[in-house]
Amino acid sequence: MRRPVEGEVFVHYGQIYVESDPDDFGPGLGEAFAGQSSGLCGAAVPGALWLRTGLHTGDVGFTVEVHDQAPPLDSAWEDVVEVSFRPVSPDSSLVEWAGQASWPLDLAETDYRVRYCAQGMDRAHRQDTRLEEEPRLDRYLLQLWPAPPEPDRVLRQTSDLAAHWHSVARDQPPPPTPAERAEAERRARLAQETAEREQRLAVERWEWGGHTPSPALRELGDAVRGLRDFDPALVMALDAAGPAVQRAVALRAARRACEAAGLAGLDWVADGLTALAEGRPLPPPFDDDARLSETLARDPRVPDRTVGRAVPPERPPFEGPSAVPDDPAPRPRQVEAVVVGPARALVLPPAGPPVGPGREPAAAPSRPSAPGAAPYALAVTVGAPDPSLRMSQPHLALPAVPAAAGPDPLRAAVDAVYAAVAAYGEHHRVLLDEIRAFVEEGQP
Repeated sequence: MRRPVEGEVFVHYGQIYVESDPDDFGPGLGEAFAGQSSGLCGAAVPGALWLRTGLHTGDVGFTVEVHDQAPPLDSAWEDVVEVSFRPVSPDSSLVEWAGQASWPLDLAETDYRVRYCAQGMDRAHRQDTRLEEEPRLDRYLLQLWPAPPEPDRVLRQTSDLAAHWHSVARDQPPPPTPAERAEAERRARLAQETAEREQRLAVERWEWGGHTPSPALRELGDAVRGLRDFDPALVMALDAAGPAVQRAVALRAARRACEAAGLAGLDWVADGLTALAEGRPLPPPFDDDARLSETLARDPRVPDRTVGRAVPPERPPFEGPSAVPDDPAPRPRQVEAVVVGPARALVLPPAGPPVGPGREPAAAPSRPSAPGAAPYALAVTVGAPDPSLRMSQPHLALPAVPAAAGPDPLRAAVDAVYAAVAAYGEHHRVLLDEIRAFVEEGQP
């Protein structure tokens, strides 16, 4: 025989428990005593015991004994019941109310007979609460030994409180059969899966402006999110336009981005745009990301232009099914990292008046000519983008060229237009209106 618990434990609401399911918080009152004739030790739910005490709140004497066989019954105990119990995991514990403390019991996953013995329940019930300096009022013994399942039994009843709880237990409906329990779990699981699916679809429709994206757009995954946040209807129109229009849109977006940034007149950029238009592989330096970055950094003809952040329009508040209570309403992405141009472009506004439709961006002060004198910075924003942040327009525009050359026409169009949106910055609406008109005309 061993005693994993001996001494005093704290009870509240006259309850303490044995739990063995790490994924469950334990049964409710009706579940624990369903179909039982005894009301002191509820064992109707597999893997759990609900133990009642006379004291409402305070410390009670409590001992747990694990035997190899049924021990003799001591006549000193006033109220005694027996139930059958089988842990559902190797981790069984005696647990106080609300999990305030617990004691491991080290029980095997086998069938046990459980004897719960009580003394002083009526006295403790009348006192209700025991303070630290007050004497002990009631005590309990929980004995377990391996034995096949049997119905619960009341072996001894002395206190009025035990009689009351026995009566309450007998008024509970019988527990569900294993088949009924499995069916209830299946229905609950199906309802949860349905609610989660409806929630995902509602979030998706909210993100797409009330529409449902095609499988092709879903396959793009994160790649489509950037442009979708600016104009979901345009993305869906691109999807429906077909490969020829998608390739034409990708080329137009790459050209517009380079033109806006003042790059289209550079020979190596013009070569890349020509190869793109002719459907040939991109020439150097576009065939290597590192070489492309180095060429952009070293070419003194690259304009030192900056643009403000392109900020997508606000979405209306999310309204969708609330069948998944633990799933908060979706929020726009809150962390975004962008590589920006020369570091001083982050703090120096562009010279001259703001750019308007049809006007060239004003040039920022020229970069230092010394090698390495124009470092780059990683700007990370939390929350809504800061529209006052200035970024190097050439660095935002150039990725549109390799993006437009991607193997998938739809993704090439989406990526190139998104790069061009960034290059247009605060004037991105002009670009999007042009692309939309181009797609609507269906010009290859």
